[in-house]
Amino acid sequence: MRGLLVRTRRVILTFQPRQVVSSLHHRNYRLFFFGQVVSVAGTWMQTVAQSFLVLELTHSGTQLGLATAVRFLPMFVFGPLGGVFADRMDKRRVLYLTQSLSGLLAGVFAVTVGTHVIRLWLVYLLALALGFVNVFDNPARQSFISEMVPPADLPNAVTLNSVAMNMARVFGAALGGVIAAAIGLALCFACNALSFAAVLVSLAAMRKSELFPAKRVARRKRQVRQGLRYVRSTPELLIPLLMIAVVGTLAWEFQVTLPLMASNAFHRGAAAYGVMASVMGAGAVVGGLISAARSRPRARALCLAAVGWGIAILAAAAAPSLPLELTALVFVGYGSITFNSLAKTTLQLAAKPELRGRVMALWALAWLGSTPIGGPIVGWVGQVTGPRWALVVGGLPTVVCGIAALPALTRIDRRAARRRAPAEATAPAETTGPAEATAPAEAAEPSRAEAGSAQAEAQLTAQPR
Repeated sequence: MRGLLVRTRRVILTFQPRQVVSSLHHRNYRLFFFGQVVSVAGTWMQTVAQSFLVLELTHSGTQLGLATAVRFLPMFVFGPLGGVFADRMDKRRVLYLTQSLSGLLAGVFAVTVGTHVIRLWLVYLLALALGFVNVFDNPARQSFISEMVPPADLPNAVTLNSVAMNMARVFGAALGGVIAAAIGLALCFACNALSFAAVLVSLAAMRKSELFPAKRVARRKRQVRQGLRYVRSTPELLIPLLMIAVVGTLAWEFQVTLPLMASNAFHRGAAAYGVMASVMGAGAVVGGLISAARSRPRARALCLAAVGWGIAILAAAAAPSLPLELTALVFVGYGSITFNSLAKTTLQLAAKPELRGRVMALWALAWLGSTPIGGPIVGWVGQVTGPRWALVVGGLPTVVCGIAALPALTRIDRRAARRRAPAEATAPAETTGPAEATAPAEAAEPSRAEAGSAQAEAQLTAQPR
């Protein structure tokens, strides 16, 4: 009981309401944030439409899992190469290209569905093409966040980026479900194609002088292996990535499980799936805002988030009615963003800037690239034994994973606290200008000053979507 009171006191003390939107004070990140909200809302409209398009064409949960898996297959195979590319290139230019290509593919989806020439093989082909675009888009987009804000605001920026994704899910999934049920699937794909213009406009409006560019990596051989060796020798990166791989493979398959729950467990259609995804997104927004107000997340918080999230997924699996399912999904959304933002914050802060693209590519591989394995498995389980068991397959390993990793991450927390204590005693005054640089207080961000950015105190957590 005493331990619980101590942990509660720590949560209250680390909760800083002023910090909830601190990263939005930076113009470039503010543009990026709102562009992402619009674009991801369109993406969720397409996600709803594509799921029910596959179900209309095949009436098969296994095919739904395979269609989802195909999209992430390139990430599974080539993900680390995308990270090397992000470290070598101007990330803003990479995003110009990848976001334009994503919009073009959504437009092809809209035309083929609207003209009724769409076939399952074409769904697979377009999903595969989008997957190849995401190999380069995802690590560039994730690591670009650290170039729009100073180190002190990086944890907040990473969390708010996840909040943006889930705010977009609330509106995009609900609107996509309504449009799919009332008008048709083609309009969902068309809206997604148009939504990418918001990202392109936000990138064009950014001020280059206010960016915090990381030093580009020169082209050399075996840079992928260098990134893998770096992660393997850094427990602050390795343990969260292993957790993300397990959870991402089995639990983060809601594009498969929720349509099956809506259609098979509750005998509803696309509108119900849209509501379920929106409710889950609403819970994630609340969780994200709470996470954004915590200035110094601890590594073991990742384990506690995994346990809580797994319990929520199991509750969603057992819910006997749609209202109770929606209630459980609020907590599923809360747990998902808490786990994911803690993991991403740890990886961003613990990784060296010149290796950050490769580290975030490994995050994408573990979180998204694992779908070619997990998607068909979860879809098959849902088809053969029922959609509720598909949720159990994700919830139970998530709980076990959190419990198993707790001792190791607790030790990492203690080592970080010992390193931090003497640095905090002599910490310099904070500066915030992009061209100013101060010595970092912790070892997690030693190179940001070399990139010409300001840093008062790099926040090290021993701890990734």
